[in-house]
Amino acid sequence: MTLPTWIKPVIFGVVIGAILATIVGFTAGGWMTAGKAEVAANDQADAEVTAALLPICVELASRDSDRAAKIEAIRAKPSYQRTEAMNDSGWTTMPGTEKAERRVASACAEQLLN
Repeated sequence: MTLPTWIKPVIFGVVIGAILATIVGFTAGGWMTAGKAEVAANDQADAEVTAALLPICVELASRDSDRAAKIEAIRAKPSYQRTEAMNDSGWTTMPGTEKAERRVASACAEQLLN
């Protein structure tokens, strides 16, 4: 069986077009793998949860009678220890839970110290 002479350029065009479409799609088209999409979704969910819980942390801090002393103790810590100091203050433990939220602690410390 002989193929027409025009088939070879068509096949090359299809293959090269598919490769270029894939490269452009993943670099500039916003395509991503399932793993990367899951990581992005988890990061976005964590950011949204932190944003939702941050006002609770600030409110708990504002109601604390020992607020000024705790903030000064947190401010006295090096920056890498402030999240742990926030957790020790009790403001990052959300009502109804027993575990402090690390991302909320970091965001709350930033907001309270500024």
